[in-house]
Amino acid sequence: PGMGRTVVELFYDVVSPYSWLGFEVLCRYRHIWNIDLRFRPAFLGGIMQATGNKPPGMLPKRAEYMLKDIKRMAKYYQVPVRISEGDFQRVLGKSNLGAMRFITAIDMTQPQYLEPLSREFWIRFWSQHEDISQPEDMLAVAGQAGLSSEVAQKLLEMISSPAVKNRLKETTEEAIKYGAFGMPAVVAHFNGEPHLFFGSDRLELLGSTIGE
Repeated sequence: PGMGRTVVELFYDVVSPYSWLGFEVLCRYRHIWNIDLRFRPAFLGGIMQATGNKPPGMLPKRAEYMLKDIKRMAKYYQVPVRISEGDFQRVLGKSNLGAMRFITAIDMTQPQYLEPLSREFWIRFWSQHEDISQPEDMLAVAGQAGLSSEVAQKLLEMISSPAVKNRLKETTEEAIKYGAFGMPAVVAHFNGEPHLFFGSDRLELLGSTIGE
């Protein structure tokens, strides 16, 4: 990172459609703003549990609004999130812990693939509406992200290792320490202190806070 670049951390989980929107928007701004963008894969389930938060889709009125909101945001930001009513059950019914461990493993071994791999997980889950919880799903995503089958296989073996489990747990706890209660959680380190922004619709405030 160059002199005076503001470190901006994005804590995200691929099960979260708003995280995908925030991720893509920050990816676009990283070349316009003077920021050093750091991707921090974390586990949304752990954050919800620790803070007593509930999935927004469980409140019927909120679920109704979210369907419209995500469609509008997807169109506005040109991110191919496709959402329908069944998705709230789909999110609750599948485990994404393996996927987030898989992403954590790439972050620990070949971080240059972190961005494309994360994006392919979102595309598979939120664009193609396919599962991401099984080993074959993760291997398919890795292939889409340009990883060799050898590397993908090694990542799959790593997801049950204490090192990967602990790293994901630590990152999740770090997000909670900054005050996160959901995803995406964006933390800008400016003037010697962390500034937390929740959601993908506060990025103009983020820009304003860091003097962009």
